[in-house]
Amino acid sequence: MSASSETCSIETAPVGKPIVNIAAYKFVPLDQLPERRQELRELCQEQELKGTILLTPEGINLFMAGSRDGIDALLAHLRRDPLLKDLEVKESLSDYQPFSRLLVKIKKEIIAFGVEGIAPGERTSPKLTPEELKKWLDEGRPVTLLDTRNDYEVELGTFENALPIGVNHFRDFPEAVRELPEDLKKQPIVMFCTGGIRCEKAGPFMEREGFEQIYQLEGGILKYFEECGGAHYQGDCFVFDHRVALNPKLKETETTQCYACQHPLTADDQQHEHYELGKSCPYCWQPSEERPPLSIADREAMIRQAATPLPGSVAYTNERPLNVPLRYHQWTLLDFVCDYHPHLGRDEWQRICEAGLIRDRQQTLSADSIVRSGQRLTRLEPDTIEPDVNADIRIIAWENDYVVFNKPAPLPMHPCGRFNRNSMTGLLDRAFPELHLRPAHRLDANTTGLVVFTMHRDVSQRIQRQFEKGLAKKSYVCRVHGHPEWNETRCEAAISRKPNELGFRGVDEEGDAAVTQFRVLERFENGEALVEAVPVTGRTNQIRVHLWHLGVPIVGDPVYKTNQQWGEQQTISLEAPPMMLHACKLTFADPRSESLRTFDSPWPDWTR
Repeated sequence: MSASSETCSIETAPVGKPIVNIAAYKFVPLDQLPERRQELRELCQEQELKGTILLTPEGINLFMAGSRDGIDALLAHLRRDPLLKDLEVKESLSDYQPFSRLLVKIKKEIIAFGVEGIAPGERTSPKLTPEELKKWLDEGRPVTLLDTRNDYEVELGTFENALPIGVNHFRDFPEAVRELPEDLKKQPIVMFCTGGIRCEKAGPFMEREGFEQIYQLEGGILKYFEECGGAHYQGDCFVFDHRVALNPKLKETETTQCYACQHPLTADDQQHEHYELGKSCPYCWQPSEERPPLSIADREAMIRQAATPLPGSVAYTNERPLNVPLRYHQWTLLDFVCDYHPHLGRDEWQRICEAGLIRDRQQTLSADSIVRSGQRLTRLEPDTIEPDVNADIRIIAWENDYVVFNKPAPLPMHPCGRFNRNSMTGLLDRAFPELHLRPAHRLDANTTGLVVFTMHRDVSQRIQRQFEKGLAKKSYVCRVHGHPEWNETRCEAAISRKPNELGFRGVDEEGDAAVTQFRVLERFENGEALVEAVPVTGRTNQIRVHLWHLGVPIVGDPVYKTNQQWGEQQTISLEAPPMMLHACKLTFADPRSESLRTFDSPWPDWTR
């Protein structure tokens, strides 16, 4: 089965045996995550369950569906763990399997928030049961209902007179809270989300920001529906599976999602003249223009124009985030930055502070300002000029949903380190601001070759899943120091999960499993060789680390050098000899047509 057909297939339940859907989470310190993941994956496969289980050091979050017996087996397994014995579950039924696949993943956080020092496993805001909230609303108590969900969820339905926080992603919640009216800090606030998990972190954060009367709706909207129906609620509730939305009776509605922009679409939206199945909806439709479509040459010219001059070559004030970890709570600003980034030295940090170059939002901080954990500061770097990059980005294929580029080097994919505007995403944003092109996978800054950018979130996820499941294939060609002792080999050395003190990764028996297949294509008279590399897994720097481990590092690699030596820099300069690693072939299933597509790029001169 291809990745696309798997994503689109819908399994109906046997007659008389509806699918059981459960959602659960618990904030509790978890260890042995790889072992837990393996056990849960095997159990869910055996019970034919689908959905997502997230395992993190701070707890577990899951959305699963399957037969009654299968779900009961999963819950029994989880509750045998003393840490999860009281795991609470929200349950609903459906006529078909709402999930297309099984994912058991290890992540840093149950839900992405990005603020250190918020530990729901230790403390949360006071909870208000659905019955208590309904009583408050029946009585007309003065209370602010705060909807912590994303805007597109709020559009489908929310409590009467609720205040939406106004974000497109929960990561933006902290900044949105800081924009709330000051007088709300003294008033009672009941926050809510779909199932309660977002409020577990949102509540303590708001209390830390000075809000004095914060309550959390226990179990979220879905628990409220289960116990109180639709009283004081208008509309439906968005859910993150094929059902899209549930009404107050916990039944699936006619709401669907736009294929192009993923916006939820009500029954009325689907009757709109601008709704076309698989193409557009009222929220993303744009009038067609009478001019002919742009050619690849036209689009490449737009990229060249966006890169002339390189946007990072013109001096500007760079704003870099400076987040305060938990261990620096109540430190002075100067002590914090000196300990957190000691490479600059205390005198330099003192100068930066005295120049007013560290701010909390628009407020300038002094060296003796007291910082708090989770605080998001901004460090200003005036007169920033970034290193030059190679902006000769070429287009291999321009499709309706994605673009295949031939990436030059050196060119970072994303803003990082010394590079902010001079990155591939930065240049493409300048060339095609209306498209929001984003990579479906990555290449190192020093690696050349094929990379896929997508125009829609759903398309990106579909292609990424193919890489995760090994359905998409990548082939590289590289030139290495030395003549390998083998003509073909398979390297299975595990790679460290975290970079070392130099910022590099290496072989580590306790690291992530990694597999690469190698084949010698040619042996040159100067003692170098041309090698084909096919990664089976996708770890950071995998090919480079494996060849370095095998004793034949890549020619021009600034990090993994001969004789098992480390280099000192990550990204090479524009003037330096190239790192001879090139992504030459890419195969994946087209997300829309499901047909297998293969793309090739020209081989560099150094391959000859």
